Amino acid sequence: MSSTDIRRTALDALHRSLGATMTDFAGWDMPLRYGSERDEHNAVRTRAGLFDLSHMGEITVTGPEAARFLNYALVGNIGSVGVGRARYTMICRADGGILDDLIVYRLGETEYLVVANAGNAQTVLDALVERAAGFDAEVRDDRDAYALIAVQGPESAGILASVTDADLDGLKYYAGLPGTVAGVPALIARTGYTGEDGFELFVAPSDAEALWQALTEAGEGVGLVPCGLSCRDTLRLEAGMPLYGHELSTELTPFDAGLGRVVKFEKEGDFVGREALRKAAGLAEEKPPRVLVGLVAEGRRVPRAGYAVVADGRVIGEVTSGAPSPTLGRPIAMAYVDAGHAAPGTAGVGVDIRGSHEPYEVVALPFYKRQK
Repeated sequence: MSSTDIRRTALDALHRSLGATMTDFAGWDMPLRYGSERDEHNAVRTRAGLFDLSHMGEITVTGPEAARFLNYALVGNIGSVGVGRARYTMICRADGGILDDLIVYRLGETEYLVVANAGNAQTVLDALVERAAGFDAEVRDDRDAYALIAVQGPESAGILASVTDADLDGLKYYAGLPGTVAGVPALIARTGYTGEDGFELFVAPSDAEALWQALTEAGEGVGLVPCGLSCRDTLRLEAGMPLYGHELSTELTPFDAGLGRVVKFEKEGDFVGREALRKAAGLAEEKPPRVLVGLVAEGRRVPRAGYAVVADGRVIGEVTSGAPSPTLGRPIAMAYVDAGHAAPGTAGVGVDIRGSHEPYEVVALPFYKRQK
């Protein structure tokens, strides 16, 4: 396949039959929306939404030294993850720059599933293969072995329970278990990127369409709708969740991004980036880097990534993500700003939107938190 060929998920024909607006996302033809992205967003907040996330990059790591290898390759303490549990972590360069943020599922004593962002999957795979030298561990590209379907929202547990006998009540957040959903073998994970309760179902691509249809039928009575990447972005933005290429990049360390907590210096052995990250942690304590904050518009103009954040006539930061918020009814943004302007309620902060300094309120993240 040439680098210019666009990849299609196992659900491609189904998306088109549903009238989806398709878009190229990280080399994949993906549904952007099926109808109104606002309606899709609100369905996830109040009922449930169904997503095709088959563009995500699955990498399996197996072998007697799988845990020791992942502890070396990633910044988190993967060895302490119990079987059936998952952990949010990052893979960094030797200089501490973030290559990607990841979720790692421990499927067995010596088996892990690493899930990378679509646009970084090859980079992560290449880095893991390179870093595996000297470890009794195998890194396997399983991107073609999985389709990934997510059901997210307050009604998601009920919908899924109607088509599986897996113990969903016992499945904690950031945990996964093998089971059968609508007769299809699946890894059932209680994870998601929307700020709502929900599940991600890893299945064989040949089973994806049957599972999508079964979930659609199971959710008909409670308002489940198919959802595209557009509302996924506004949902994660409201939930204050970082997106690689916006809040995270190779130019930033986890400490620059306010996510230093994912770096576990206390774990045994060396890991890639340890020395650079220890320096970054020390610098962050001495001189706080720019802080990731929330901004809520006082007006109607929508901020976009790259727009300058201003105060007292000077630039104090930069917007990383911005969009209209269906839940708040106003435009919102995440931005890195100077520490002196990061406190919620800081007066006089604006965003430079095409030469006009639009007033914004600084707020703590996330913008939205679901009621437990």
